[in-house]
Amino acid sequence: MSISENLKNIKSSLPEHISLVAVSKTKPATAIQEAYDVGQRIFGENKIQEMVDKYNELPKDIKWHMIGHLQRNKVKYMAHFVDLIHGVDSIKTLKEIDKQAKKHHRIINCLLQAKIAEEDSKFGLSFTVIKEILASEEFKALENIKVIGLMGMSTFTDNTDQIKSEFSNLNSFFKELGTQHETLNVLSIGMSGDYPLAIDCGSTMVRIGSAIFGNREYQ
Repeated sequence: MSISENLKNIKSSLPEHISLVAVSKTKPATAIQEAYDVGQRIFGENKIQEMVDKYNELPKDIKWHMIGHLQRNKVKYMAHFVDLIHGVDSIKTLKEIDKQAKKHHRIINCLLQAKIAEEDSKFGLSFTVIKEILASEEFKALENIKVIGLMGMSTFTDNTDQIKSEFSNLNSFFKELGTQHETLNVLSIGMSGDYPLAIDCGSTMVRIGSAIFGNREYQ
């Protein structure tokens, strides 16, 4: 099926409260334009330079989400346009985003990445550290960032019970935090292979790539 047909089918199955991030990493601007032409406005990239190139080429009402692991020294290249940064995993990174956002007179939305998977290769913060960051004076002093929720990536496994457990644990923690921090309303979990399960477990934002654009030749 075409990109537009894939999008139509996925959107028809999503509850109204779910935000869809079309993960366009490695895909050409023409593919993004096809999705844009049928109404998609949120796109996710995992490499800053690639996202900058696409931002310069494509319509300016696109909301660009940085979904990959973030190197602090590259924040400056996207600070003037990025809409949401998903994978923030340190107070140092929050400080750098705040610094660069201030230069552009912007407030940049961020998600703290929680480590819920078993693999050592997955980035993220423990629940304890997330609480400590949100309660810290360092965090409260940042004026040009806004943490609006959490992001998580499950273990790469076919064991749906394990994935469900990881998603459910994060959702419980997300709800707990929400009683203390009213700005936290986004839970970004779920990708092409597991987004229906993620939605059942409380997701409010799903990141879908291959189910829209087809498989990638590289990551």
